[in-house]
Amino acid sequence: VQLQASGGGLVQTGGSLRLSCAASGRTFSSYAMGWFRQAPGKEREFAAAISWNGDSTYYTDSVKGRFTISRDNAKNTVYLHMNSLKPEDSAVYYCAATTSRNFNQPLQYKSWGQGTQVTVSS
Repeated sequence: VQLQASGGGLVQTGGSLRLSCAASGRTFSSYAMGWFRQAPGKEREFAAAISWNGDSTYYTDSVKGRFTISRDNAKNTVYLHMNSLKPEDSAVYYCAATTSRNFNQPLQYKSWGQGTQVTVSS
């Protein structure tokens, strides 16, 4: 599956953004989807994931209660709604697809989008 992320931008502290990740191919609904982020000089870290049918979602502690991951299998798209953004959320955000249940492990993801920059100003 090929992935294309979009929706990043510059936002003030406390603001909101919605990231989208559009997938090509007819197998999108077979994959669990994840969002990862990578800040300059830091390793890529897990942010959120959603099961293939959307029934289960997973978040890293630092985004719980602020970020919401969702998907629309009819549109082959996964979303990351980000609220109450903080400067420490600034990073390049990547969407990725996996058939593994180890949702928080980057190495378990086979396909990656190109990334979209999110910058939160203080």
